[in-house]
Amino acid sequence: MKNLDDFLKITGALNDESRVKILAFLHKYGTLCVCDLQNSLQMIQSRLSRHLKILKDAGFLSVERKGVWAYYGLNENMNSYCKNALNEIQNIQLNLPELNRITQKEKCF
Repeated sequence: MKNLDDFLKITGALNDESRVKILAFLHKYGTLCVCDLQNSLQMIQSRLSRHLKILKDAGFLSVERKGVWAYYGLNENMNSYCKNALNEIQNIQLNLPELNRITQKEKCF
């Protein structure tokens, strides 16, 4: 971690139950299209996008764009503080929904 601003971005990103669940969900299921995240987590697109942006800006997520669709996954190059936080999240008893893909049904890519 380079400075106080980075620390505050990371801790701020973790200060929301939905974002912690998004991280745990992506850890469990891997890289997913936004439409699959939205469908599985039952979140409206605008709220989900805001959470994903905060997590990406904090260094937790990477994004790959394919056409109009965005695929989010855990950042392989996250710093050690993010990695440690993600490891701690795995120790929390979370009630995560099952993955409910729509990409295979409706081909969002």
